[in-house]
Amino acid sequence: MEITARLTDILPEQSGQGRNGVWRKISFVVETQDQYPRKICFDVWGDKIDDIKQLQAGDMLKVEFDVESREYNGRWYTNVKAWRVEKQNAGGESAAGTPANPPLPDFEEPAAPASETGEITDDLPF
Repeated sequence: MEITARLTDILPEQSGQGRNGVWRKISFVVETQDQYPRKICFDVWGDKIDDIKQLQAGDMLKVEFDVESREYNGRWYTNVKAWRVEKQNAGGESAAGTPANPPLPDFEEPAAPASETGEITDDLPF
């Protein structure tokens, strides 16, 4: 999934020791720019943490993410994991310089066929 929203907060980094070694996680909150804005908290793991720390509140971001739920002791827990975060420029372009929504090509109406007398003819049978 993908969303474009404004960064509102970056939460403190968390770390710990697990079965597979040391883990690191950071969470950040964005707010959508819809008629009824919603706040969404994303988690980022591992080497992408340093990229998140470079961002500032107010930055427009394009976030690609996965939603995953799991059950533990009869209760369900849902995580929203961001796997790609791109900072958007004011003009709707990503920091890499590619347009977030490329413009559509111009569409031209095909010219109507003209008869030998210069009159427009319609070749439809109805």
